[in-house]
Amino acid sequence: MGFSLINGIPAHVLFVHVVVVLVPLTALALVLCAALPTVMRRFGLSLPVLALVSLISVPLTTNAGEWLERHVDSNPLVRKHTELGDELLPWVIALFLVSTAVWWLYRRAAHRTPATGGSTSTVSTQLRIATAVLSLVVGVGAGVQVYRIGDSGAKAAWYDAYSATAHPKRG
Repeated sequence: MGFSLINGIPAHVLFVHVVVVLVPLTALALVLCAALPTVMRRFGLSLPVLALVSLISVPLTTNAGEWLERHVDSNPLVRKHTELGDELLPWVIALFLVSTAVWWLYRRAAHRTPATGGSTSTVSTQLRIATAVLSLVVGVGAGVQVYRIGDSGAKAAWYDAYSATAHPKRG
C-alpha cells in the first residue's frame, strides 16, 4: 500500500506535510463549526470532506514512514517517533466521525420547521453544547498528537546532524 519514493525522495517526508497541515486545520474547522452555526453554514459538506482527506492521508503517511524506518538506522529517537505516529490514526478517525456528526446534526436542525418542534429546544441546545465539547476534546487531542509526532520526527531526523556554529564559507 502507498508509495515509497517520489522523485528519489522518501515519500514520508513529503506526505508528512499534508498531515501536519490538514489535521490541525480540520481540528480547528471542526471546533469552529461545532461552536458557531454560522461557520458551519459556510463550511457545509466541506467539513466532513476535509476530515476524510485528513483521514486518508494518515495511513498513507504512516505506511511511507514504515518503509523509511526500514531504510534508516534504528535508534531510540526513530522508535519513539514510530510509536507516536501509530497513535494518530484513532484521533483522526474521531475527527472524521465527529465532523460528520456535526455536519449531519447541523443539516437536521436546518431542515426542521417550527411546526415539527423547531430547532431551539432544550435537547438540541444540550446536544449542540455536548457536540462542541466533544469537538474541542477531539480537536485538541489530534492537534497535540500531531505536534508530539512532529517534534519527535524532527529530533529523529536532525539529532546530531548539524552544527550549532556556522561552517566557514567554502569556495
